[in-house]
This record gives sequence, C-alpha cells and structure tokens, in this order.
Amino acid sequence: MERPAWAPRSIDITVPSVSRIYDYYLGGSHNFEVDREAARKAMQFMPGLPKVMQANRAFMRRAVRFAAGEGITQFLDIGSGIPTFGNVHEVAQTAVPGARVVYVDHDPVAVAHSQAVLAGNDDADVVAADLRKPHEILASPQLERLIDLNRPVALLLVAILHFVEDADDPYGAVAELCKALAPGSLLILTHASFEGIPLPAERAEGAVDVYKDIRNPLIMRSRDEIARFFEGYDMVEPGLVPMPHWRPESAPEDEDPYAFSGFAGVGRTA
Repeated sequence: MERPAWAPRSIDITVPSVSRIYDYYLGGSHNFEVDREAARKAMQFMPGLPKVMQANRAFMRRAVRFAAGEGITQFLDIGSGIPTFGNVHEVAQTAVPGARVVYVDHDPVAVAHSQAVLAGNDDADVVAADLRKPHEILASPQLERLIDLNRPVALLLVAILHFVEDADDPYGAVAELCKALAPGSLLILTHASFEGIPLPAERAEGAVDVYKDIRNPLIMRSRDEIARFFEGYDMVEPGLVPMPHWRPESAPEDEDPYAFSGFAGVGRTA
C-alpha cells in the first residue's frame, strides 16, 4: 500500500483507526482501505452507522451554538477526530468572532490535519494527548495559551467516552477535567448505547465485535451509566436524550431511525 503524502510516517497504515473509520462514515477522504474494510464490516450489522455519526455532528453544532449563545467563548474538544465540514472552531467563531478553541486527539492523522486546517488561525490549536491522561491536556502549552480556566469553558466529549473502557476509569478522567473548569462551564457529551438502536441488541453486538477485533473496544453503556458522567452538573433542558431530541432545528420524526442510537446531553457547573 502506497503511503499518501498526508499520512504521517509514524503511523501504521495497515492497522484500522477509529478516527479514520469515523472520517469514512462522514464521507471524508482521509482514510485507508483497511479503515473502509472495518467500517463496511460494522455496517453489515448496523447499516445506519453513518446516520449515527451525522446525528453526532449535528448535535455538536447545535450544542456549540447554544454555548456561544450562553456567552461562552472558550471550547475544549477532546477526541476531536479528523477535521470535516462544520468543525467546532468554524461554528464557534462564526457565532462569536475571536472564540478560542483547543482540539485534543491522540490519532496522529487527526492531529496533523487539525494543524493544517488551523494554520493561520491564532485562536485555535490542537494538542496530541489522550483523554485517559487529563493532566497532560490541562498542562499543555496550547491550552495554557488559549484557555483561561478561571472563565467558563465548553468541554466537548462527543463520541469519545464509549471508546474508554471501565478499567481506564472514564468517570475519573471526566471528573478531573470538570474539577479544573470554572463555574458556569458546560459539559457537552454524546455516548453510544444499545438503547434506541432500531435493531435487536444481538445484531448490533456484531458491529461492537468489529471494534473489538481492531483493538478499539466500543463500550455500549446504559442511559443511567451515561448519566453518571454528569454528576456535579445541572442538566440543561431537555436533559439526557436521544441526539435528535436535543433542541432540534427540524422535526425529530423526520430523522432516520438510526439517528436515535445513543444519548446526548449538556450539563452546567454550578
């Protein structure tokens, strides 16, 4: 397989990547055949996976506009992935010129493309770091340059926590990040769940197994388990709901049934 010019030399292009699979679902071009093969295998069990990802992105954009409308001008997006149309900085800086955005991802392709997209944008930057090590994120020079933790921040954890196993203490990581945020900050979150998937759980489990096979386990948590991430937050209406039901801009009943797979919510620190 020939390595394209945009692929960092440090990555193994024969191993699937969650970020590049996500990019494929969204119709992006920064993925390899090994990523597309894994995505197609998962879609044999859940053909609506691209619709799930599109619903994630649509929720993210609505939530960022909501945050901007609440006066928040700082955004920390962890697990940001490979840049596609309608990124956080595009939405936030359109709503509030000068809004500051820090992206965080541990995938070298995602980081490299974020750097390219953000070239010349002094109000946005990217950190190569892992959600499981929140202290490294909080101590990064990019965050220290752009984010004032004494003022409210919108922390985005969109479609990332379901890739963190319980053994890696995702609740502890979220709590550590939230502890660093000023009162009035927002936690913007989506998470996969068997609840809401328009398929028998046994069939959806086949898609989960594909991620397990590529050593990126997909942890399907219940609504109650997802709600635990918001401990210490006051939920913004309408609470923790299927993605199309969070402050929709069009009729939820017009959405594809797969868009209701998983939950979305926004919480505010007291």
